[in-house]
Amino acid sequence: MNRRLNKLQSAFVIARRDYTATVLSRSFLFFLLGPLFPILLGALFGGIGAKVASDAERTQVAVIAAPAEVARLQRARTELAAVPGTGQLPLLKAAPLGTDYRTLLNKADGSVIAVLEYPFNAPSLIGKVGGSDPLVGQVRLILDRAANGPTPIPEIGVIPLRQTAGATRNAREVTARAGQALLFLLTLLLSGMLLSQLIEEKSNKVIEVLAAAVPVESIFIGKLFAMLAMSLTGIAVWMSVAISFLLLFAPGIFAVLPPPAVGWPVFLALGALYYAMSYLLIGAAFLGIGAQASTAREVQILSMPITMGQVGLLFLANFAISAPHGSLGILAAAFPLSSPFAMISRAALDEAVLPHLAALAWQGLWVALILKLAAAWFRRSVLNSGGPKGRWWKRKAAAA
Repeated sequence: MNRRLNKLQSAFVIARRDYTATVLSRSFLFFLLGPLFPILLGALFGGIGAKVASDAERTQVAVIAAPAEVARLQRARTELAAVPGTGQLPLLKAAPLGTDYRTLLNKADGSVIAVLEYPFNAPSLIGKVGGSDPLVGQVRLILDRAANGPTPIPEIGVIPLRQTAGATRNAREVTARAGQALLFLLTLLLSGMLLSQLIEEKSNKVIEVLAAAVPVESIFIGKLFAMLAMSLTGIAVWMSVAISFLLLFAPGIFAVLPPPAVGWPVFLALGALYYAMSYLLIGAAFLGIGAQASTAREVQILSMPITMGQVGLLFLANFAISAPHGSLGILAAAFPLSSPFAMISRAALDEAVLPHLAALAWQGLWVALILKLAAAWFRRSVLNSGGPKGRWWKRKAAAA
């Protein structure tokens, strides 16, 4: 118990030293200007996230009609989809005659955004749509193509509803993708600095003094949490400026933001926790990898493949948005490095809170494990301590 307490005390001393030296330096002011450049990158990833949606995520319109009429509409849609310039047409889903439109619109998966009834006699479109909604024009285009006769189809009667499961699902997906993109950008921007944390100490031999005075685990924990505290300081400044700017120039934007399933207070709290976990997980791995580098050039060489690996984590979590309870969603939530990205999107889509407690505990366990492995690797490969070196067959030959 006393040994663990001494480790934590040593880690706190190192963290306080590194945090003070970083935040009180003049270069920290330039660091605070960093987000001005990734704003364009954030817009790019937001566009990519909107484009990677599969057919299962696209707008679905349920058609309550006879099978023959539904088949005509499906053929018309297929023909129009092959014509360049028609855009992304809604998917048509057959529903038997007599089906209550409320049953379709209130499905738990939120797949149906509107219901089309009596398509060739007195078409009516029911859902969260308005007369000027592009969906009305797309449905009209499909009906005209399917009619293919001298008798014109009557105008579509639009029956708007205040809220539907499909519209709610689509709105929450916007929040989920935005939360993922913001979490990824902050982690990408701030965690990369951990790659070069130990280069200076290694070059001027300070690391030997530190390792002789405190356990290696305390050095890694102290430096990791110091950088986390520094990043949170920067985020607090950026968020204050951003909220002040929005309140001054766009005060109505907060009223139109799609609310997440768990509510804004819980979502924001989970966002802060998942950012901390994402930073600790990826930062611990970066600290262990960067500790093996001896020069800044080696760190630069490592930066590109590591950044591409982070992008891969984002894409894994992004594809899982459409099916958070499917195989991809479970994989993204279980894999520790992508788990924070997957779980922040789940907070926007699912009202359950208990899975987040389990996910945070799971991620914390992996932070401790990665730190322990990184410290052991550093001790054996850099400090040359912890047992004999070399391949086992070489050690055996030397002993003989």
